[in-house]
Amino acid sequence: MSEEDTLAKPTTQTTENVEESETGGDEGANIEEENRTAFQPLFNLEQLPEVETKTLEESEDVVYEVRAKMFRFDVEAKEWKERGFGQLKFLQNKEKKDKVRILMRRDKTLKICANHFILPGMNVKPNVGSDRSWVYNTPADFYDDQANPELLAVRFANPEKASEFKAKFEEMVKQVEEARK
Repeated sequence: MSEEDTLAKPTTQTTENVEESETGGDEGANIEEENRTAFQPLFNLEQLPEVETKTLEESEDVVYEVRAKMFRFDVEAKEWKERGFGQLKFLQNKEKKDKVRILMRRDKTLKICANHFILPGMNVKPNVGSDRSWVYNTPADFYDDQANPELLAVRFANPEKASEFKAKFEEMVKQVEEARK
């Protein structure tokens, strides 16, 4: 049998086809399956053109980036619900300096778990009983493609990262307020 025949017609050889004398005739003998199948790929991956992915962040600069865990307050259940864990970014529009948004994507899936603009008058408040967590309101969060007002909490690995976030958040609010005057 030629190699082309093997590739065109996958074959499998098992020890069940072997005579009893070779297996010792034991009924409890292990039946092993040896697979000698070979397939050729339908196309070569190196020949495919490279696909450019767009994140819709191309027209923005990353001003600040930190790892965090995001929560939202569920009013109906009266409890905090986890949104996700990942990179939280402050993105500033390259052309309009009064447009700064917070974008956070989950680590492995890269699904958006926070997407809203920083607006004049926004402020962060300390979360009760934690020195590494902040709470703030946003009138329109677009994490699921619909604008929803949300009460969000952001928790960080340590108090230093939390205070760094607060300082940068307040700086961005001032920058937006000044740019809109």
